[in-house]
Amino acid sequence: MSFTAPVDKFRFPSEYSNAFQGKRVLVTGSGRDGGIGQALTLAAALNGAHSVGVHFHRSYRDGFDLVESLRGMGVNAFALQADVTNPSDLWASRGHVVEHMGGQGPDVIVCNSGLSEGGYRFGRALPEQEGESQAERRARVRQSFLDSLHESQLVVDTKVDGFLAMTHLWAGEAVYRKQPLDLIYISSRQAIEPGVAVPGYVIANWAVLQLPQVLRVNLGRSAELINSCCLMLPFVRTGMTQAYADNPKVFGRWQPRMLEPFEAAHAVTQLLSRDASERDLRNFELVVGGSAEETQITWNEVSLSVNESELDWSANAPIMGSL
Repeated sequence: MSFTAPVDKFRFPSEYSNAFQGKRVLVTGSGRDGGIGQALTLAAALNGAHSVGVHFHRSYRDGFDLVESLRGMGVNAFALQADVTNPSDLWASRGHVVEHMGGQGPDVIVCNSGLSEGGYRFGRALPEQEGESQAERRARVRQSFLDSLHESQLVVDTKVDGFLAMTHLWAGEAVYRKQPLDLIYISSRQAIEPGVAVPGYVIANWAVLQLPQVLRVNLGRSAELINSCCLMLPFVRTGMTQAYADNPKVFGRWQPRMLEPFEAAHAVTQLLSRDASERDLRNFELVVGGSAEETQITWNEVSLSVNESELDWSANAPIMGSL
């Protein structure tokens, strides 16, 4: 079995019980052992959720192990395999979710993605190699270019297309059933403070921050049914970040140490225990302060402001047109 999470560390104080108590919860990208999605699934499952959907696409072995472990603890958990970037695949999963949630849709959906990039220098040419012919260099540069953009494309497809598709499906279902829905989008601190070598990840996570407002505009009079917000998480120790855990050059400008998954899940549970009106249409950044030995984990609200100013040279010489 590949389930290795320290279960007891995901049982949080009762003061946060209304975050998940009695709710039907679906977490996307939650199959991978040791990942953020798994941590958020455990937070819901071990803190009173009525039912928990464990979604995965490729990480089916870890996903089934998580479901089996949760069921062994008396949790109403079920597996959901679907490619969120494939509309037909995602639509086909709808009935499966409703069936396992007792004939109703989710109360809470956490849109999370288990993808990142291995890292490449966006816009930089590869260094030459000694003894390499021009033809070999062209072939190597071409292959690196294709591989790099493929990494970015997977991240953007999942974070943008996948989150958009999940939102469209389940917001539509909530409006049809007149059932309130809480949508939580997992973004990254790098959306507002880009790190090097992960261009697709940065761009995709920035795009995620626009989803709540876009949804609100499109819902119109039904907007009151849907509550949505974005969470920008810092570096959390997962299978993707483990290689950087002891390298302060990678994350040192943001935090004194990497968070453990249960710490990030604890903080998210604290935030979700607040009244929904305090979160709707807002962006929240999880901040890790203090020292590695005495860490302080707090939330900041982040406002994205658009400032427009007139350009004198254009205002003084407008292009005149007539029909």
